[in-house]
Amino acid sequence: MSTLSNVSHRAGGTLPVSTDPLSRALPKAMSTSGVSVSYVPSPDKQWYVFRASYGREVKAADHLIEDGTYAYVARRIVRRGKSRLGHASLLPNLLFAYTTNAKADDYVYRTPSLSYLTYYYNHFAHTIDQKNPPLTVPCGEMENFVRATCSMNEHLMVVASGQCHYKSGDQVVVTDGVFKGVTGRVARVSGQQRVVLSLSQLGLIATAYIPTAFIQKTEK
Repeated sequence: MSTLSNVSHRAGGTLPVSTDPLSRALPKAMSTSGVSVSYVPSPDKQWYVFRASYGREVKAADHLIEDGTYAYVARRIVRRGKSRLGHASLLPNLLFAYTTNAKADDYVYRTPSLSYLTYYYNHFAHTIDQKNPPLTVPCGEMENFVRATCSMNEHLMVVASGQCHYKSGDQVVVTDGVFKGVTGRVARVSGQQRVVLSLSQLGLIATAYIPTAFIQKTEK
């Protein structure tokens, strides 16, 4: 299995062009203290979506990573002034964790230091007692999202469907460059050709400009 090596989704690395788009391996999760956790697929785990109040998603991700849980915050580079660079969350207040239901419940309900952490709920489903369950994202969809965002490219965008002028309904894969391995649909967004992917109930994400030579039609 190939890995997305040399990528830190906290520090901001780049996706190596040799990445196998079918690989299930993701970049290591890195905390600000230097602790790292590798993504290891498991039938007992799911990708949970959490909400951290008042912009504390990075702080929460640090806590989870240091506890041994694979956590991810999608961020992008932002420019402040002519040369000063900073980082901002692509999906403010949200973080993702690959963990078991029991561990997710521990973080939300039984960890005092994470009192600001709650589930992001699935508003299109109901439990037997008619409550909305926590939202989980399918592994393939989440892995595609991480591939698209782990470079922290400053031109990544969260977009509305009305902003996407699709060329066709074809599913494509990016074959080269920073976004290699990302799958989605080709669309014109903000005057540029991009690949747009969907993230369960959280919206549409558009890559930066993708040359036609880097796009290949694939099976849906």
